[in-house]
Amino acid sequence: MTMAPLSQDEASDEGGDLLLWVLVFSELAAFGILLGGFLVMSVLHPESFGAAKLHLSARIAGFNTVVLLASGWQAALAARAGASIMQQRIALLLAAALGFVFVGLKLFEYSTELSYAGDATFAAFFELYFMITGFHLAHVAFVAGLFVIVARRPSRSNIVMLTTVWHVIDIVWLVMFPLIYFG
Repeated sequence: MTMAPLSQDEASDEGGDLLLWVLVFSELAAFGILLGGFLVMSVLHPESFGAAKLHLSARIAGFNTVVLLASGWQAALAARAGASIMQQRIALLLAAALGFVFVGLKLFEYSTELSYAGDATFAAFFELYFMITGFHLAHVAFVAGLFVIVARRPSRSNIVMLTTVWHVIDIVWLVMFPLIYFG
């Protein structure tokens, strides 16, 4: 039995769009540069970075890791072949809701850390910390919002594209979390 070649629409539904992969690469490069800068600074200032990390809440960040991965799982459920429109909508809305939970927890975590950011001893650490995690947070909030929009009228290509970007956001967090909180 021979299989017919995929049409252009079917091929793009599987995440094969060049523009999507350019976006993925650029996101990974941007976060890679930020995290590389963080690593360099942590080597140059090990005492202040080590002391500053004591003021972070690894417990909240750990719970947020579970929330973000659960959201990614819901996004993957929405993108799976054969999912009905209703299943896609529910999974997208759950992915978005969990993304917004991540945002809320991160903002709460920030509120406990802001008092240390003004300390000159920790200034370099917290400048990088808020820049890197804030950039990530903006991505989470934006894509979670897009999940809500796409859930109204889901199309396979939009779901695959957003799910791919969401998984990149997950991967970035999985690198960022141990590096910033424990590294």
